[in-house]
Amino acid sequence: MIRFRFQLACVLAFFFGPMMIFAQSSTDEQAAQYADEGQQALTQGHYAAAQADFEKLAKLEPGVAEVHATLAVICFHQREYDEAIREVRTAQKLKPGLPRLDSLLALSLAGADRYEEALPGLEKGFKQTADSEVRRMCGLQLLRVYTAMGRDSDAVETALELNKVYPDDPEVLYHTGRIYGNFAYIIMEKLHDNAPNSIWMLQAQGEANESGKNYDAAIAAFNHVLELDPNRPGIHYRLGRVYLTRFLDQEKTGDRDAAIREFTAELAIDPGNGNAAYELAHIESDLGNLDAARKQYRQVIERFPDFEEALVGLAGIDIATEAPQQAVPLLERATHLRPDDEVAWYRLALADRATGDREGQAKALDAFRKLHRVTPPTLRPPDEDAVTPQKLDAAAASESERP
Repeated sequence: MIRFRFQLACVLAFFFGPMMIFAQSSTDEQAAQYADEGQQALTQGHYAAAQADFEKLAKLEPGVAEVHATLAVICFHQREYDEAIREVRTAQKLKPGLPRLDSLLALSLAGADRYEEALPGLEKGFKQTADSEVRRMCGLQLLRVYTAMGRDSDAVETALELNKVYPDDPEVLYHTGRIYGNFAYIIMEKLHDNAPNSIWMLQAQGEANESGKNYDAAIAAFNHVLELDPNRPGIHYRLGRVYLTRFLDQEKTGDRDAAIREFTAELAIDPGNGNAAYELAHIESDLGNLDAARKQYRQVIERFPDFEEALVGLAGIDIATEAPQQAVPLLERATHLRPDDEVAWYRLALADRATGDREGQAKALDAFRKLHRVTPPTLRPPDEDAVTPQKLDAAAASESERP
């Protein structure tokens, strides 16, 4: 079962204001002492001590809603969810207008696995509250509640919204990633149960094995698809990618030739498959057949002007054949399309230097160095849009270290 850890400081911030007002206005010295000591214990992170102080304070001042609200937050942090629920409801009776108690109650009910009761408050907290942290907590708990209730499509919808609102939050990314993975597994299981021998199931098996680098099984699955539907678009391309990836991983004899054969077969079925045409051009370039590679890259770009990797590939050939003036506009286009492509910036620096544009060279080198120092290797999933990326040459590493 998914569990979430929320920072107590964020939740307590909702109630510190009201409690401090109470402490300042109390005429009871002992009550004021408990309030001050409880606040100090919270500040120091001594939650058990703070809970003891506020429990004593609640006995002295049972009619102060803020005391019970603060106790509810502390109990929630301590995962004493039943106690938190009781304290929230006490605070609500004493002061129905105290802010955020509905969300805290819903979060506590969810923590106690009382999903049906928690759901309305969590949905309201996630969809209607203006407070970012409350919305985040309610959204994370909604993922857990929807999953526990078997409402997987609602969990995915909430995950998509969480990713939109909190795109860089590590906890959100972790839990939403699990939701997507779980949903994908459920769908694939349903596909297996309903159509175990279908083309779609075989294609899914091929893709899963490709992703796991189980090359032989992926090749077998994709070939089985072609036995059932010899002219199915995209399958020869996927086979070519598997052969090419295995060649790059293992340098297995014949795999590159097999990849060429499959990419060529894909273009015979679907001449508009730009990825297959790009891969053939890239292989020709690797083999040193620069004229053939240039011709194929140009054909790809004529049909797909915004094919960024093809622009960078063709520019690389132009630089290698001492035609940098032709490479510059290609690379300027590429860096505009994808500003985070360090290969494009490095090749633009080379082309600018060769054409005498010192200012352009300096700008491109600066962009390259910044990207090269902070950007991890690109992970390309084995999907229909994946192509073999252009690579930096050996001189680029030393260039990136220069001041």
